[in-house]
Amino acid sequence: MILEDTIVALATASGSGAIAVIRVSGPNALKFTAPIFNAKNKVSLLEQKSHTLQLGNIIDNHRIIDESLVSVFKGKRSYTGENTVEISCHGSPFIQQEIINLLLKQGCRSAKPGEFTLRAFLNGKMDLSQAEAVADLISSDNAASHQLAMQQMRGGFASEIQKLREELLNFASLIELELDFSEEDVEFANRDEFQQLITRIQKVLNKLIDSFAVGNVLKNGIPVAIVGEPNVGKSTLLNALLNEDRAIVSDIAGTTRDTIEDEISLGGIGFRFIDTAGIRETTDEIEGLGIQKTFQKIEQAQVVLYLFDANKVKTEKLNLQQVKTEVEKIKNRFPGKPLLIVANKTDVLTEAEKETFQQEIPELKLLSAKEKVGVEVLQENLLEFVNTGALRSNDTIVTNSRHYDSLLKAQEEINKVQEGLNMGLTGDLLAIDIRQALYYFGEITGEITTDDLLGNIFANFCIGK
Repeated sequence: MILEDTIVALATASGSGAIAVIRVSGPNALKFTAPIFNAKNKVSLLEQKSHTLQLGNIIDNHRIIDESLVSVFKGKRSYTGENTVEISCHGSPFIQQEIINLLLKQGCRSAKPGEFTLRAFLNGKMDLSQAEAVADLISSDNAASHQLAMQQMRGGFASEIQKLREELLNFASLIELELDFSEEDVEFANRDEFQQLITRIQKVLNKLIDSFAVGNVLKNGIPVAIVGEPNVGKSTLLNALLNEDRAIVSDIAGTTRDTIEDEISLGGIGFRFIDTAGIRETTDEIEGLGIQKTFQKIEQAQVVLYLFDANKVKTEKLNLQQVKTEVEKIKNRFPGKPLLIVANKTDVLTEAEKETFQQEIPELKLLSAKEKVGVEVLQENLLEFVNTGALRSNDTIVTNSRHYDSLLKAQEEINKVQEGLNMGLTGDLLAIDIRQALYYFGEITGEITTDDLLGNIFANFCIGK
């Protein structure tokens, strides 16, 4: 990407709409846009002040393409930190393309994915973690992921990391200075103060690393696997949770032979429900593959919802102990996995029978997916599995796997520095691990970057952002 180029792209979603916005950014943004725009007030775009709007016509020689509003943002006061023009035109795809073609003829280049935000980062308008949060904000589809992205865009934990990095850098400079006076046995870096800093850094790193477990599921949605024997109402429950006919429902056992997934928002948190093939012994090769996939999905799920048919237990006089046995099998195979035990079709039970079920399995949830009775209570139970305390209290939460990886590596290096202090190592040996910790801190905020790193990050952006 060449920063001296002036780039252009559609900033709004492609296709027809009431309004479309075309963004131009670069040193010649005003120069390239001015010839194709006739303002109603007859003032040239080149003479307009920053942060002003002009109404006028977009023209191709003397042919009017559209009547548009043109916004001017100059230099550091723009989103990208360079001259920027935004053309708000009518949302016809033909008009959009005509205007973009005119700008390309004037000398603009088509923007690459994320190039506007990349320029904002390179021009010091935001650090790298904030730039990544822009993509998260665009893709957020529930209140929790939106709040996390906004927190990150406001600085998030990057400002905390930046402050600690500066303090560590100061001590690193003093330790490096000691190396120049190694023969005189002088100590510029106070070891007690340095120990206090290392302890503080370890505490912050531990907190941020631990937050990733919560942040990752809040950002990407919490996967919930609905499992149980065939024909107990798993697909009916999925449809009831989603409030739509997403899965095929049939009285024939084994209808679901592959996993079906869909996502909804409960209490502002995204949940991804996975309807799996019924677990049973089978000679059907296709159904068997579906059952194998069921166990894979349980492994990936954050919460497991085990469903059984209460009517079957009642009419066939099965012992609830058999249900307990199946539950124990799942618990043993997936220890530590949160598990909800749900009895479906309880609309056929008497109150006394319901009490018996609850006495046998105290943690049991009762519902009728077909009648949609108890579904709301089940949704509330699912929310109880989510640790939203940190989100509610605006604590810093890490959601980005790249940040998480850099934090783990920084923690490893800081722990080495701690070990070195405990062993009384000399400054030259401490300096090696300090430099590595500084490197990983810098990777998060963008002080340390490579072309490959930036390419990987911004390639995931949409064009025009």
